[in-house]
Amino acid sequence: MNKYETKDIRNVALIAHGGSGKTSIAEALLFNNRITTRLGRVDDGTSLMDYEPEEIKRKITISSSFHHLEWQKCQVNLIDTPGDANFIADTRNSLQVADSAVLVIDAISGVQVQTEKVWDYCNQFSLPRCIFINKLDRERSDVFRTVENVKKYLKIKPLILQLPLGSEQKFAGLIDLIEEKALVYRDDLSGTFTIEEIPADMKEKAEEFKTKLIEDIAESNDELLEKFLDGTKPSKEEMLSALKQGIISQKLFPILLGSALRNIGMQPLLDFIVECFPSPAEREAMVGLNPKTKQEIKAAFDENAPFAGFVFKTIADPYAGKLTIFKIYSGQINSDSNMYNASKGAKERIGQIFKLEGKGQKPINPAIAGDIVAVAKLKETTTGDSLSDEKNPAVFQGFTHPNPILSFALLPKGKGDEEKIFSSLSRLIEEDPTLRLDRDAQTKEMLLSGMGQVHLETTIEKLKRKFGVEVTLQSPKIPYRETIRQSAKSVIYRHKKQSGGRGQFAEVHFDIFPLERGKGFEFDNDLVGMNVPRNFVPAVEKGLNEAKQRGVMAGYPVVDFKIRFFDGKSHEVDSSELAFKIASSMAFKKAVQQALPMLLEPIMKVTVNVPDENMGDVIGDLNSRRGRVLGVDSKDNHQIIAAQVPMSEILTYASELTSLTSGRGTFTVEYSSYEEVPAHIAEKIVSQTKVVEEDE
Repeated sequence: MNKYETKDIRNVALIAHGGSGKTSIAEALLFNNRITTRLGRVDDGTSLMDYEPEEIKRKITISSSFHHLEWQKCQVNLIDTPGDANFIADTRNSLQVADSAVLVIDAISGVQVQTEKVWDYCNQFSLPRCIFINKLDRERSDVFRTVENVKKYLKIKPLILQLPLGSEQKFAGLIDLIEEKALVYRDDLSGTFTIEEIPADMKEKAEEFKTKLIEDIAESNDELLEKFLDGTKPSKEEMLSALKQGIISQKLFPILLGSALRNIGMQPLLDFIVECFPSPAEREAMVGLNPKTKQEIKAAFDENAPFAGFVFKTIADPYAGKLTIFKIYSGQINSDSNMYNASKGAKERIGQIFKLEGKGQKPINPAIAGDIVAVAKLKETTTGDSLSDEKNPAVFQGFTHPNPILSFALLPKGKGDEEKIFSSLSRLIEEDPTLRLDRDAQTKEMLLSGMGQVHLETTIEKLKRKFGVEVTLQSPKIPYRETIRQSAKSVIYRHKKQSGGRGQFAEVHFDIFPLERGKGFEFDNDLVGMNVPRNFVPAVEKGLNEAKQRGVMAGYPVVDFKIRFFDGKSHEVDSSELAFKIASSMAFKKAVQQALPMLLEPIMKVTVNVPDENMGDVIGDLNSRRGRVLGVDSKDNHQIIAAQVPMSEILTYASELTSLTSGRGTFTVEYSSYEEVPAHIAEKIVSQTKVVEEDE
C-alpha cells in the first residue's frame, strides 16, 4: 500500500436519510477507481459496503462500513453510515472521527427526518460538508425544488456548483459552473463522459448561476469580495481556494448533483473531495487530558508527534475475535508494537494493522496521523477508549450514548442457554453500545433494550448467526406491585397443627401501616414480656420477607408498608422457627386484606420532540394513554413535550409515534415512580392473573 502523508488523507463520511443512495454513491466511487469490476447494487445484494446478511436482507445500512481509494495522489477514506433511525447512533460515532461529510439527499423526497438529524450531528462536530442531490434520473426528481427544501429545513444558503443537463429519464450530465463546461455522460454506467461547450439553450441560465456563485463565494472571502466589487472576474484557482476556506470555516455549503445508479457525477464529486475538503492536518488539534496530571493536551495531526488515537467502533467476530477501529490523532504506530490504553490504564500489544475494505482487510505498516485503521484481539480496549504513548498519556472525550427506547423480553429456545445468551450479547454490546441487557429482579426476565424494533430484531439475528444462540422476543411483563391504603391494628393469626408426636404452634399479633411511596418494607420488633421467645423473631421477619413477594390481589410484590410485631404466644414443646415463619406469613396476608390492598404500576417520564404541526396529535395520543403532560417547551420548529405515562401504555410507543409524526418525532423514556392503577384496570389485571394461574 502506498505511503501517504497526513496532508494527503481525506476522511469522508457519507450521511443521509435511509434510502437516499449514499451506499450506492460509495459503490460508484469504488467502481470508478477500479476497486471493483462491477457497479455494486444494494437492491440485488452485491454491495461491497452493505455486506452483513442482516443488511442484505433489509436493503439498509445497519453498521458503518469503511473502504478507501486513491484519487489525485490522495487517499480517500470512505465511511458509509446508517440512515435508519434504529442505527443512527452509529452514524454520530463515526462523524466524531470524520474530517468532512457528504450529505446525500434524494431529489424526489428532499430533506427527511434523519437528514435533519445527521445535519445536526455535523453541526455538533463542526464538520465541513457538502450536499449531493442524488437520483436525478428518477421520475419527479427536481433539483431546484430540492434546493428550496434544503433552505427551508436545514436553514442554510446553499451554494450551487453544478446544473443538470436534462431531467428525469433524460438526465445526461452536468454543467460545471466553475469550469464553465458541460460534462456529457455515456449511457452505459461506465462513468465516462466528454467535456463539451455548454448547450446554447443553457448558456444564459449558466451565466446567471455563475455570477451568483462568484458573488456567494466572494461574500465569504474579503480579498475575493474586493475583486468582485471592482468588477474583476476571479480565476479558477482563486475561486477554489476561497471555496475551500469557506467550506472549512462552515460558511459555504456547496451542492453537487448526480445519479449514483447511473454513475453520473461521481468523478466531479471525487475531484471536489480532494480539492475542497480538508485533510486531517487542516483540522483543529484534538483536545484531551493527561489522566495523571489532568493537564490539557492538544494532539495535532502530526506524524512526528507522540502517538495518540481514539477508538470509535468495535466489531465482534466469533472467529477472528474483536476488531478495534480507531483514528490516529497524532504520531504513528507500527505493527507488532505496544500501545497504552489511557482510559483504562492498561498496556496493549498489537499485531498487524489493517485498513478495512468492506468486509475485507488489507495490512498496512506504519499507520500515520489522520488515518483510520483497525487492529484485532485487543484485550482491554472497547469503544470510546483513548490510545496513546505510555510516556505521553491522553484521554479524549468519549461518547454519550442515547438511552434505549424499546425493550423486549428474551425467551431462550434451548434449555440452559441463559449464560451463553448473556456472554454472546455482551460481545454484541461491545460492538453496539446503544444496546442494553438487564435482568428484571421482579419478573425474572432477561430484557434487551435498544433504539427500535428493527434494532432488536437484527441483534437477535446476529446472535444466532455469529454465536449460534436462538431466542425469541416477547413483550416484557409489567412489574406491577401491591401496597395498602390504610392501617390494620391487632391482626392475630394462630398456626396450630397436631398430627401425632410433636406438633406446630405459633401465634403472632401484628399492626400494619402504609408507608410513603418508595419506602419499601420496615419491620418493627416491639415485643414486651416473654410470650414470644426472642430467638423466634428472625423467623417471623423471614416469613414476612418471603410472604411479601406474592401479594393477595394478583401475586405481585407488596411494598411500602410497616409491620409492628408487638405480641404473640408460643408453646414450650410445639413452637419452632418453622411454625413462627408460617404464622407470620399467614398473618401478613390477613393484615393486607384488612388494610385495603391496591395495585401499583410503574410510571415513566417521557420526553417527546415533535414538529410544531404534530404537537396537538401527540398530546392527544399521550392523554389517551393515561399520560399527564407536565409541560411544553419550544426549540426551533419543534415542541418538546414532557409527560408521565404508565409503562404498560408505551411498550410499543416508538412505532406509533413514527406513524403519528411521519417519522419526525423522537422520544426518550426513563423510570419515574409507582402510582395506583385505576380500579377498572386493576380489576382486569387481577382477573387476567387468575386466568394465567389456572392455566398453569
